[in-house]
Amino acid sequence: MSSTTIETIIAAYFSNITAMNPEGWIVNFAEDAVSHDPVGEPPVKIREDYHRFIGQLQAVFEKLAATTEHIFVAANEAAVKWTMQGVSKTGKSVSFEGITIFEINQDGKIQTTRAYWNPKQLVAQLRG
Repeated sequence: MSSTTIETIIAAYFSNITAMNPEGWIVNFAEDAVSHDPVGEPPVKIREDYHRFIGQLQAVFEKLAATTEHIFVAANEAAVKWTMQGVSKTGKSVSFEGITIFEINQDGKIQTTRAYWNPKQLVAQLRG
């Protein structure tokens, strides 16, 4: 699979998070895809839990913008350094960052994600 193809899949993943669009987001994933977001929490089966994930974003954020700062592709995987900026429904501005490892299957779908970031930093900004 080409680097360009993988970068296109990753761009669609982040643009649909920014749009808080569950239907657009889910089409990027394999039927049996699993997400570790963040790493250290129990893994989530994407097809079973995607509405909950996007629903949490919709409940908290008025606006959300993802920026991919670096994408490093190797074979069928990519490591992505990203930053999210948003405005909560209560008007608080937040910014948080992390790295997500994407594994892409032979069908061009995301098979696994492993996201390294600290949710406590986000919660502190929302409460602060």
